[in-house]
Amino acid sequence: MKKGRGRTSRIRRRKLSKSFQFRGVNESYKPEFIELRKWLKDRKFEDTNLIPASFPGTGRGLMSRTSLREGQVIISLPESCLLTTDTVIRSYLGAYVAKWRPPLSPLLALCTFLVAEKHAGDRSPWKPYLEILPKTYTCPVCLEPEVPLFSEAVERVFSYSALLWAWCTVNTRAVYVARRRRQCFSAEPDTCALAPYLDLLNHSPGVQVKAAFNEETRCYEIRTSSSCRRHEEVFICYGPHDNQRLLLEYGFVAARNPHACVYVSQDILVKFLPSTDKQMNKKISILKDHDFIENLTFGWDGPSWRLLTALKLLCLEAEEFTCWKKVLLGEIISDTNEKTSLDIAQKICQYFIEETNAVLQKVSYMKDTEGALVSQLSLVETLWTEELKILQASAETLNSLQTACT
Repeated sequence: MKKGRGRTSRIRRRKLSKSFQFRGVNESYKPEFIELRKWLKDRKFEDTNLIPASFPGTGRGLMSRTSLREGQVIISLPESCLLTTDTVIRSYLGAYVAKWRPPLSPLLALCTFLVAEKHAGDRSPWKPYLEILPKTYTCPVCLEPEVPLFSEAVERVFSYSALLWAWCTVNTRAVYVARRRRQCFSAEPDTCALAPYLDLLNHSPGVQVKAAFNEETRCYEIRTSSSCRRHEEVFICYGPHDNQRLLLEYGFVAARNPHACVYVSQDILVKFLPSTDKQMNKKISILKDHDFIENLTFGWDGPSWRLLTALKLLCLEAEEFTCWKKVLLGEIISDTNEKTSLDIAQKICQYFIEETNAVLQKVSYMKDTEGALVSQLSLVETLWTEELKILQASAETLNSLQTACT
């Protein structure tokens, strides 16, 4: 048998091929990252464990050069590298910001600084960081209205598009670092800090990390709660967000996101209930009073307990209405009530499936006719496709529940 042709060799090649699917392509050689590392080193950051790379599926991120152990510090960024409102106040803009009335919010102050520094170009001391920031964003506020789902003259420098870019930069990339209240700012909490290099880390809903500013080391540190193999992408978690929140705040959608869900509004609830129910207004009022009218959802494992509970209360017969408190406590009132509420849940779920399919057909048509919007439409298509998968999973669960009831 020739060398490398046996079963063991084939297994080894398959494992190697599979591991390469998750590996990134090193981008640390690119001029912008070389300049960024020099800039960071001047500010006392000398981490060599993570390097910028391009990954299939997530795009640009950070790759580990060595295996990471559970509990190990992923990255420790010195305070001197953070861009905060302290940076703004110490800059040439500080005097203007301090005198502005009404006072600026901390977030708007950061946005103003970013726009001014970007316009300064080579003269900006923050140029190496600004060069690696995205040129555009995919947050809904930046999408075109057609997509189904914001010594030159000052007005040319601080244009709407420039402010939009700066706002998205802060909103999508800032970490939480609480600052002391300054009188020159509005009363909004001052908690945003831009963290060069660290903000290259991408999100994964299944990852657990501990992130905070270390008062002793004066560094912003991220510590992993799981291991990571060499040459794999290093992820952090932005929080237990559903896909709508991820798209709204960060401009992307996570596939098979365990926190993803489809929300059911009050209007949809009432749409599938008998219009002859004289107690309907009272039932809605009870749900509102007990905080059961919001956050009603379909998820991967079916309708949420809150949604089913709200439907059970809304489906109470006139002679059962006095039992509404028991419904909110999770008690079963009658077999009829259980079955009726599941019927309504199925109708709502099917309605959403039909509506979602209609939107996906519209998006598909627009992708064929609106060439300039293809990338934006593809993002929206991903969101609706994920929601369709959730609804289909919920429909299967409801079918099983109905079978169990009968």
